[in-house]
Amino acid sequence: MCTVSFISAGNKKIITSNRDENILRPTAAAPMAEIINGQKIIFPKDAKAGGTWFAASEWGVVSVLLNGALVKHIPVPPYRKSRGLILLDIIAAADPLTSFAGIDLQNIEPFTVVHYMPGQLFELRWDGNKKYEKELDDSGNYIWSSATLYNEEVVAYRKDLFDRFMETTATPSPDDVHRFHAHNNNDEENGFVINRGTGLKTFSITQAVTTQDKINFKHSDLLQDKTFEETIQLPHSLINL
Repeated sequence: MCTVSFISAGNKKIITSNRDENILRPTAAAPMAEIINGQKIIFPKDAKAGGTWFAASEWGVVSVLLNGALVKHIPVPPYRKSRGLILLDIIAAADPLTSFAGIDLQNIEPFTVVHYMPGQLFELRWDGNKKYEKELDDSGNYIWSSATLYNEEVVAYRKDLFDRFMETTATPSPDDVHRFHAHNNNDEENGFVINRGTGLKTFSITQAVTTQDKINFKHSDLLQDKTFEETIQLPHSLINL
């Protein structure tokens, strides 16, 4: 939930996330599919709050959470509800954008959601006082770094690494992107895989690769050295759109 990239590669959309957490936090359960609001959604479940930072639905929708919004905030717990549960509320809604616009976020910690629907990409933010909705070009390539962990200088440095990766990798494959996310650039403080002396560490890398007819979902648990993979077939009604 602390580094997210979106890459448009031919007929594929590759969405990848690194989850950075304190080593005292319990590891998440392996991804499983659940029926929420009548639709099949697959996600790794946070053991502490029951929410998630990365979810994909059978309707071709992928939502990914980052901690923080535009700038680093000062936490003021207790909060009313986990941001990971808010993410599930959004992706499981019949109309996720309408859901985000109407959902009550008072006393919810600031967050950013990268939200992809077939043919559309949105950046949804809550800064603790105001919501922001921004549509992006889904044929573009983007990277986000959590405002809570990385200052402006580091965010710019990481974006430069991403831009260089895109410039030197013609039509990157999902494996290419996964390797990029797994590289710490010899920097355990601000690389893509971190291991800070404060106890913050990269727990996992999760990736969804969407095509016209399916989503390939891959979750790599770096702490337990385990990988989970599943393919979600999309409905024919969606394929024929």
